[in-house]
Amino acid sequence: MLKQLFCLLLVFITFSSSAQQVATFYSPNKTIQLSTSKIPDGSLAYQVYLKGKEVISSSTVGFVLKKPALELKKFTVTGIDSSTVATTWKPIWGEVKEISNQYNELVLHTSSNGVLIDLIFRVFDDGVGVRYHFPVQANFQHFVVDQELTQFNMSGDHTAFWIPGDYETNEYTYSKSKLSEIDATAAAAKEKDIAVTALMGKNIVQTPLMMKSANGFYLNIHEAALVNYPAMHLRLDQATQTFQSALVPDAVGNKAYLQTPFSTPWRTMVMSEKAEKILESKLILNLNEPAKFGDSTWIKPQKFMGMWWEMHIGKANWPLAGGKHGANTANVKRYIDFAALHGFDGVLVEGWNQGWEDWFGNWKEEVFDFVSPYPDYAIDSLTQYAQAKGLRLIMHHETSGSVTNYERRMDTAYQYMVSKGINTVKTGYVGKIIPRGEHHDSQWMVNHYNRVAEKAAQYKLMVDSHESVHPTGLHRTYPNWMAAEAARGSEFNNAPTLGIVPEHTTILPFTRLMGGPMDYTPGLFHMSLNQFDSTRTQKVRSTLAKQLALYITIYSPLQMAADLPENYEGHLDAFQFIKDVAVDWDDTKVLSAEPGEYVTIARKAKNKDTWFIGSITDENARNVSLSLDFLDPGTAYEAMLYRDADDADFEKNPEAYVIEKKLVSKSSNLTYRLQRGGGCAVVLRKL
Repeated sequence: MLKQLFCLLLVFITFSSSAQQVATFYSPNKTIQLSTSKIPDGSLAYQVYLKGKEVISSSTVGFVLKKPALELKKFTVTGIDSSTVATTWKPIWGEVKEISNQYNELVLHTSSNGVLIDLIFRVFDDGVGVRYHFPVQANFQHFVVDQELTQFNMSGDHTAFWIPGDYETNEYTYSKSKLSEIDATAAAAKEKDIAVTALMGKNIVQTPLMMKSANGFYLNIHEAALVNYPAMHLRLDQATQTFQSALVPDAVGNKAYLQTPFSTPWRTMVMSEKAEKILESKLILNLNEPAKFGDSTWIKPQKFMGMWWEMHIGKANWPLAGGKHGANTANVKRYIDFAALHGFDGVLVEGWNQGWEDWFGNWKEEVFDFVSPYPDYAIDSLTQYAQAKGLRLIMHHETSGSVTNYERRMDTAYQYMVSKGINTVKTGYVGKIIPRGEHHDSQWMVNHYNRVAEKAAQYKLMVDSHESVHPTGLHRTYPNWMAAEAARGSEFNNAPTLGIVPEHTTILPFTRLMGGPMDYTPGLFHMSLNQFDSTRTQKVRSTLAKQLALYITIYSPLQMAADLPENYEGHLDAFQFIKDVAVDWDDTKVLSAEPGEYVTIARKAKNKDTWFIGSITDENARNVSLSLDFLDPGTAYEAMLYRDADDADFEKNPEAYVIEKKLVSKSSNLTYRLQRGGGCAVVLRKL
């Protein structure tokens, strides 16, 4: 019997010769329409419209299972339910102090080849989420997924911002092209500095995938709540402009080992006629579960420095051997002194633990034990020294890809951290996953990253993961999982080939950051990287003012001042912005944005009356004029601008900047110029 629960008259069931059954559903403000249909061959399909424009054309769903060997492509609809949710919730930390969670939910109860599957749609005012749920059932309990057949049929040959599909890494430069022009293999071939690749094919791209249509809408496809399942890439049929989910396999080629009841991650489609609204969307966060633990008072956003960049530019190295070991007691004390003098919260130390000589390029089962410092690194005296100055060390755990080794040692390593008063860990997964040959984004590794977050929470530790799977909003569920890398970050300014091109940071907010905060490591002030090695020709393709603006445009509750103390000492007036900028926020407004061109974001500091603005541009200079109508009425503000000098240029004169003050109010327009590869950072203080 077909059960129909009508919710505010939002579900309509119709019949026609071409569609046996259609359920039409709307977002709360009715700007987005979702239609589902049973087409003649037995498949289930859905379509999505934004203000009457077709965004997702008819797209089918389903699975191919390996065990039992079944195709779940043809469906019988046994029931339909719908409901409405309108709530708000407060994140422990984040870009805003309160998040509205409003959606209409449609559940299609179906059967395919004897298997019960619920197809769940949530329709928000800014997009759609869809997932599969396999309920408990008598004759179907354990199963192995071979393929997930979720389609995203594009309504046109959109412009896309994409990186090639890769089982091991997402640290690529973004390409911009029409869908019909995507060639992932060719794009990857340019990335000579990517050492470990396992390309899936010419037309495979990773998510988050950002697109812009010719008829005026923006669309982002990604996933939310990635738990016990492999990461989703997208395989494009260029003839039909249809994407299909492409799951990362395990070491023997299977995609997922599951047991009922089970819900897949959400497949997300964020859409708007304005690029700015894509960046303001909280759809992915809303599709994740609330925090798994109650007490969160120990979780603190923070600003830190790192004994890190000097290894990338040839001043020091990670191993003890060679005479250039950076993580020695005297050098780390120098970082602690500088960080404490300028009010930072912590100092990250890499290369502190024994094993680096035996690992790099020679991946082995056991290299690091995560509790054995090098003899020139006096960890006890350093932790006491840091705490006496009001900050903490941040631990680095490079697993060397030997993840089973790390899992065996996690409890011991985290107990060691707690005993030293260290409450934040940066994890790393460089290289091949040992010993099973798992891929970085497989189901097994996804479960590992989640286990780390959960285990770390037991010890009240915060996590910053590098070389991990793309984030999917799980920082709501695990709020101690503060940030991740999972994209080409600032360290690639030292790459021998493409490095970081100016447009890269204008694309990241529309792609990588859709899933969660990124530890990009901004704040580089010395742009020629031959400071300690005259043979180096690499340069940071950014102006100094843009490096400041990145603290606003690339969001993270863990923000690193990435450069060396001596490089900051020559520009302490500009360094003042890094000292002042907040890392936790009450409000965020995206003032202007266009992927691949420019981004301007304003953020209000947590529990303060101070706003910060960051503007960045690609390789093109441009003028910016901002309305400050988000400020409080009847109040004067002092605007401190850290902007590109008139002759600044990311290639010719990157370190030229100007600092100036202006008196502004809610009725003011703030104007400035972004030079090529440039930026502007602004502090607005209420007088």
